[in-house]
Amino acid sequence: MTLVSNDPIYWPSINLNIFFSYFAVISTVVVLYDWILAFGHEVELIWRRPWSLITVLYVGVRYAGMPYAVINMLDNLPTVSVTDAVSANFYYAINWISVVMNVLLGAIMIIRLHALYQGSRKMLIFLIVTLLPVVITSGVSVGFTNSYTSGEELVLSGTYKCGYEFGGNSSLLLFITWILGTVWEVLMFCLVVWIAVKHFRELRRWTIEGFYTVLIKTHVLYFASCAAVSCFQFGYYSPALATSPVGSLVYGGVLQILWNVQMFVLGPRLILSVREFNAKLVAGFEAETNMSGIDFQEHARMSIGSMTA
Repeated sequence: MTLVSNDPIYWPSINLNIFFSYFAVISTVVVLYDWILAFGHEVELIWRRPWSLITVLYVGVRYAGMPYAVINMLDNLPTVSVTDAVSANFYYAINWISVVMNVLLGAIMIIRLHALYQGSRKMLIFLIVTLLPVVITSGVSVGFTNSYTSGEELVLSGTYKCGYEFGGNSSLLLFITWILGTVWEVLMFCLVVWIAVKHFRELRRWTIEGFYTVLIKTHVLYFASCAAVSCFQFGYYSPALATSPVGSLVYGGVLQILWNVQMFVLGPRLILSVREFNAKLVAGFEAETNMSGIDFQEHARMSIGSMTA
């Protein structure tokens, strides 16, 4: 049911909604801008290569991010009018895209760690087994939350807002899901640190060196973003935020931007960085081969010249 009101009592809330919508726009712009910047590399390293599981994961992560960001922006823009049903569907879509993204990013992390541990079958099984509870809990909590959530359009003094009514004990399920996801990310980071320390101790030169360096550097950057998001999510439960509406909105807006950067900017770059490294290796090998061919031809000409002389 749509609520329509011109009561001045809602004006402070309207101003806060307008203020928060700026963060939604910024987070969307960040995702789209990064896609534009990386599109040239994407065409060269993804679309022109034979399709594989990694390609599917990249396309899923990259192109699920844009509708997520756009839907989230439309959900918060005070100039966009939507019906109650559309408002609810926005919420459902955002939640399910988040679940799919967690599965895709989890699969990417498993493939990377499997490579770092030199194709260890035991490690692969361990990673899959530890990811499954996170994925199952996430899916169950989102399904439960969506089933007890209804949308409502609010028309306040000519502005629009999507309102939601939550039922059941969805907040507890979401909190448990967040805890499990955070624990899994910490576990992945510890496994990366362990293998890095192991290779340094064995004093292996990194050619496989460069490969390990790329994997570890990008994983550390990704984990740093995960840590920032987790800290902000944990802080979101602080009672102090409830006493400051503006502070709560700023906090939530920054969290939204960090979330988008982690999932839809750094997520795809986990794959692009490795593809770029492989492309440089191939280019360097081809250049070296060409130089060797030129040297051989020059040497052959000199030998023939000395023989004819």
